[in-house]
Amino acid sequence: MSDELEKINLLVEKESAFIEKLLSEVGKVIVGQNYVLERLLIGILTNGHILLEGVPGLAKTLAVKTLSNAVHAKFSRIQFTPDLLPADLIGTLIYNQSEQSFIPKLGPIFANFILADEINRAPAKVQSALLEAMQERQVTIGNDTYKLEEPFLVLATQNPIEQEGTYPLPEAQLDRFIMKLKVMYPKKSEEKEIINRMTSNEKIEVTQIVSPKDIMRAREVVNQIYVDDKIKDYVLDVVFATRNPEEYNLSDLKTCIEYGASPRASIYLIQAAKAHAFIKRRGYVTPEDIKSIGRDVLRHRIIPSFEAEAEELDSDAIIDRLFSEIEVP
Repeated sequence: MSDELEKINLLVEKESAFIEKLLSEVGKVIVGQNYVLERLLIGILTNGHILLEGVPGLAKTLAVKTLSNAVHAKFSRIQFTPDLLPADLIGTLIYNQSEQSFIPKLGPIFANFILADEINRAPAKVQSALLEAMQERQVTIGNDTYKLEEPFLVLATQNPIEQEGTYPLPEAQLDRFIMKLKVMYPKKSEEKEIINRMTSNEKIEVTQIVSPKDIMRAREVVNQIYVDDKIKDYVLDVVFATRNPEEYNLSDLKTCIEYGASPRASIYLIQAAKAHAFIKRRGYVTPEDIKSIGRDVLRHRIIPSFEAEAEELDSDAIIDRLFSEIEVP
């Protein structure tokens, strides 16, 4: 096992070399937000979609756009509005009069990186069209199905404070996102640097550092990262504690959790932890990897009860309690 682990470590060391360069390139434009950029990279490495939540003006859109500029891939930004139609997203059939036939006109979903801006402003029909693309990596136009090119990643943003004219994402769609990120305000020193950069006339150019082939190769290495059975059991303990807290001496949480995490949470915790280990240039997963990404993977999968909301207890507080009480291997 030690020889195998050494082999994986060397492979990770070699294939993760682009991570530092990529973060440095994106850092030319984005000040701070290391947590967000790291999580976006985890989404890329795990082939998982990410939901970013934060008040306006925190560079959510800019972070996604800058990252896609540093990757040699096609980027598409879709501004979601209440009058958006599924055809505006996936495309439609157009009648060709000269040939007397219908030809497909592909929509903006046909790109590698999709920025779905203010996703909760889209009506249910548009959300369901996006759901097929996210889950199946394909879309249906007329009677034909079209595969989406890899890597394919949906990075969606939503505003938590402006709820007028919005359509909350159903739990089934929320569960399709590997992580839900809470984007916070920058520090005072970081905001001063933002002012300096954004008020100067200097144009910052971002160089393309990574190709889609590099990403696909890195994903193969991430899949090979070693996860011990004790780590898997730890993940299962955490997930099962969201469903049956009384079995883990957390009886007081039973009335706080309406619905616990699904099996998809267990899968995504392991996948995200592997990618986190890869970013940290390790060929194996530690409990700290699980704890580091735990909040982001679980916060939209644990539904607090009415009692929890009355006590101002959100899913983050419940997750923190789980990680503090459940024994670490």
